[in-house]
Parts: sequence; structure tokens; C-alpha cells
Amino acid sequence: MSKSLKEIVLPVAGGTALALSAALLIANMDYGQKKIASLESKVEQVSLQAEDAAQRASQEAQTVSELRQKVAEIQVLSEQRAAAGSDMTEPALPKEGAFGLGREAMPEEVAAWDVDVLPDGRGLPEGRGDVFTGDEVFAEKCASCHGDFAEGVDNWPVLAGGFDTLGDKDPVKTVGSYWPYLSTVWDYVHRSMPFGEAQTLTADETYAIVAYILYSNDLVDDDFELSHENFAEFEMYNTDGFVIDDRPELEYSKWRTEPCMENCKPSVEITMRATFLDVTPEGGGESVMNDASAEDTPTFVANAPASNTPSDTASGTESVAVLSADIDPKLIASGQKVFRKCQACHDVGAGAKNKSGPQLNGLIGRPMGSVESFNYSKVFKTAHEEGRVWDEAALAEFLAKPKSFMKGTKMAFSGLRKEQDLDAITAYLKSVGD
Repeated sequence: MSKSLKEIVLPVAGGTALALSAALLIANMDYGQKKIASLESKVEQVSLQAEDAAQRASQEAQTVSELRQKVAEIQVLSEQRAAAGSDMTEPALPKEGAFGLGREAMPEEVAAWDVDVLPDGRGLPEGRGDVFTGDEVFAEKCASCHGDFAEGVDNWPVLAGGFDTLGDKDPVKTVGSYWPYLSTVWDYVHRSMPFGEAQTLTADETYAIVAYILYSNDLVDDDFELSHENFAEFEMYNTDGFVIDDRPELEYSKWRTEPCMENCKPSVEITMRATFLDVTPEGGGESVMNDASAEDTPTFVANAPASNTPSDTASGTESVAVLSADIDPKLIASGQKVFRKCQACHDVGAGAKNKSGPQLNGLIGRPMGSVESFNYSKVFKTAHEEGRVWDEAALAEFLAKPKSFMKGTKMAFSGLRKEQDLDAITAYLKSVGD
């Protein structure tokens, strides 16, 4: 008698399940062994990386220690050289060996950064420019802010005049009166000017502009030419006015002690707002500072308030303009505004002194070249010997085209182009007494 199908299927199914279970167990064991091997490999790699990182950290720590030692040596050497009064512009000492950092800079990379000019002329490009060319370039690119002869327009900086004022309460610090090195002038003009068009000047244009600025300060004659060849030979007016800063050795130790806190002021009073000290006007135009106190912040207005009498001159001297019955007061007031183009070099009023140009009190009717203690150019000395006198016609012709009227004059002013300005300044100068 044959077995039933049920009796045959059950043993077969049970054996298959057992075989599958055994196969699955073997597969899991194999996977586990591979996983363990992979983890062991990773642990070994991490250990090697940790050892390598520790080694690199040790090397870098050693490099940092060596760098710090080098810096300390350089600082000590610099202090010794400064104390000895040696030239701090000398090239740095060559380093011994290399630090193993970075790579050598390519020549074009060095050239892109090495653009500074040192007082002895190092860093200057080849080129040249004379005063005559500088006059033209300055008029085109600089006069809108600095005036036709570097006297400054509105609140833009004045570049000429101010000699022998550095000891005054309000010194006039210009290129001529204050700057110690010509290299600073050249470097600044070449890199930063004209305003809004920086680095558009060629080397020759920069030489010419700097030559013209020197001429405007009466430091060179009108035939002067500045070049990379004679640059280092020129010595500025205030070269000896600067000294090495010795405060770290002489004063810092006193400042770092406990403050005395004795005889202190009982209170601090605000006398002027920062707005009052604005130097560079943002939008140009004629800016006039209003009266102000600590309670209200002063503002700037576009135009000067109308007045029937002239105000004080910007040079700080009290105006002594005498209003004549036959001169329109408004014309005198207008002429005083025009005179702002002249006040960088000329003074009027009570206590007027000679600047880079002679004082102009009582000019109309005065013999040419007659102000005492002023060093006139040869052409004015000749005019004085010839007995020439300043009258309204001569003054108007001179102020319109100074170099044409008086060939050889040191005055760098290019001239007043408007007839109404000539009439106004003539009226103003007529109103100023002796």
C-alpha cells in the first residue's frame, strides 16, 4: 500500500528549511568576518593618520618656535639700529635658509605689489615732466578741486603756501610747508589722483604735476624739470622738521603707571561738533559753516548768506576793508569771495604778512615790487627799477594772464577768466587800506 502524499511532502519540506537555515547562517558568518576585517583595516588607517598628524604638528610647532625666535632677533636688531640712528630704509638682511612655506613669488606678482616710492628715489619709474607741462595737466585734472595754482577750492585741500605757520595755533600744512619728502607727493599723486580717476596718470604726467606743485610753492623756477634722474637730489622745505619717534623709550613707561587722578577737570564741555570739522565736501560747491553751539549741530549750506559788508578773510586776519562812497558794497563783497583764490599766497587786512606772495594792502597806486622783506622775482625787481606802478588797468591785465603780462613771474596763477571777477577783486583790493 503506497504512502500518502502528505507523509512524503512534510519530510522533504523540513529538510529544505534546514538546508536554507544552514546556508543563511554560513552567509552571515562570512559577512561578519568581512565586516570585522574592514573595521580592523580602518582602525589601522586611522592610527597611521594620527601618527602622521602628530608628526606634522610637532614639525609645525618647531617651525613656529623658530619663526618666533627669528622675529625676536629682528626686533632686537631693529631697536639697536634705531637707537644707533641708522637708515631704516636700507634693504632687509638676507634670510638664512627657507621656512618651507609657499613658493617664490613670480616677477609679475612682485611688480604688481612693489609700487611704493622711497625718499631716495627707489621705486620710481623712468620719466620726466617740466613746470610748463605740469601747469596744463594740473589745470585739466586737478584745478577743479585744488584751484588753478594749488590754493584749494571750497573745502578741498590747499597744496601751496603756509610757510612758517607750523608753530601757529592754526598751521597751514601744505605740500610746500609741511611734507618732508618729495617721494610722498609723487607716490600719492600717482596712486590716488585725480579724484575719481585714480591711477590714470602716466609717469610723465605725474612728474609734471609734482614739478608744478613745487613751482606753486615757489620752491623751483618756471624752467624746472623733474625726472627720475634728479628726483633724489631735491630736498623739501620741511625735511628737518621730522624726527625719529623716541616715545617708546622715553615716554611709554610713564604712561603705563597708575593714573594720578588728581587736579582733574570737574567737567568736560563740548565746544564743537564733528560736523564742523568737515574737510572734503561730498558734492563740491561753495560750503559755508554756520554759527553753532553745543546744543545744535551745525550744517553746511550751498551758498554764502547775503551781506552788504565783507566778512573776515579765511586767513584769520580781521578785514579792514574801508567802504568808499563810490564803490558798490556788493561788488566789494563779491570781490572778497574771488580773493579766496589768492589767500593761499597773499594776505590783506590788519597785521597782513608776506606769504609765498607779498601782502596786498594798499595795492592800487603802489610801486611794483616795493614790499619790504619780500624776495621778488627778477622781472618784478626790474619793474620796480623802471618805476612801474599798480593801477586798475595793470592789475586787471595781470590777473587775467599773469605770465603774459609779466613774463618770468614766479606766480603760478593761470588767471581770472571772467570779467566780472576782475572788476570785483579790483574793487575789493581798492577798499583795503594800508
